[in-house]
Amino acid sequence: MPHDSLIPLPSYQPIPKTALPSLSQQMAWVAGILFLVITTLLFFLGKSPSWQNLIGNIAINFLAMMVEALPFMLIGSLAGGLIEVFVPVDWVDRTFRQHRLRAVFIAGGMGLFFPVCECAIVPVIRRLLGKGVPFAAAITFLLAGPIVNTIVAASTAIAYSYDWRVVAIRLGCGYCIAVTIGLLLGRWFNRENGLVEEVRHLPSCECGHEHCGHEFVTAAWPVRVRHALVHASDDFFGVGFYLVIGTFIAAFVRSVVSMDTFSYFLAMPWQAILIMMAMALLLNLCSEADAFIAASFRGLLPASAQMAFMVLGPMLDIKLLLMYFGVFRKRVIVALVVTVLVVVLTTMLGLQYFLPDWS
Repeated sequence: MPHDSLIPLPSYQPIPKTALPSLSQQMAWVAGILFLVITTLLFFLGKSPSWQNLIGNIAINFLAMMVEALPFMLIGSLAGGLIEVFVPVDWVDRTFRQHRLRAVFIAGGMGLFFPVCECAIVPVIRRLLGKGVPFAAAITFLLAGPIVNTIVAASTAIAYSYDWRVVAIRLGCGYCIAVTIGLLLGRWFNRENGLVEEVRHLPSCECGHEHCGHEFVTAAWPVRVRHALVHASDDFFGVGFYLVIGTFIAAFVRSVVSMDTFSYFLAMPWQAILIMMAMALLLNLCSEADAFIAASFRGLLPASAQMAFMVLGPMLDIKLLLMYFGVFRKRVIVALVVTVLVVVLTTMLGLQYFLPDWS
């Protein structure tokens, strides 16, 4: 395949003034204004003795989640920059674009060699899409990468006292669900109807860097590292906006809704699964840490409900949902949310039916 037929890497670019703002930009303006208004209101309410405890809890939860998420977000942005500069387009073409079906199954297990959590996955996906990775494979890695990786396997094993059945079931469920959804969405959407304008139709790398041609691969290492860092900063600030807004919403929910509300024993397994899925959506925990929360419900809730929490959270939560608007169009996000919820719920009900006592 000729080099000039490959899709070049897009960078985060402003939409031209003559173009209508995209949905993600409209939501960014609305969310940003609401964020400023609400935080200002909370700041003044925090001076009242009756509100100090609640405002203090919101601030602590927000800072705790940001401190937890930002390092992984930075790691993901750096990884995206390194992918942009150091991963040859020819290798991406041979591995993914020439074998699109195989690419989906490969993408489901990439996290074992390239571990990232959900806090860092979106910038990486953005760069992989720019490198020409097929839409279905990108969706698969987006969902599987934060679960099917070595760091998550280790944290899950520790949380569950080295019960390797839990580790195997979590990684197996994450892989199968991600591949299934990747294949489904790959049939319904593609790069043209699935990606936002900023990521979709840049005819060349317009970031102003001198690495659009293949001669850049022969440049000196310091030059290549500098360009990787510039691209990483573009991704970090471009996607980090959604991280801040989503983390604030999650901090508010965690402060207002008590964990005890969800932790009482539920006799019906499907109810317990739904409760834990709701917790996964709202709490926005990192995939390296959520196993410890899930393990705290051993003996209280069915194992399938604990697994629902550990599988759904890295695939979909408030923070991720907002970050998705920086990459995907609204129709893709709606389809992604519906399919993830349905497939995870169906999988956990099947797990409860066939393996009710696995933990």
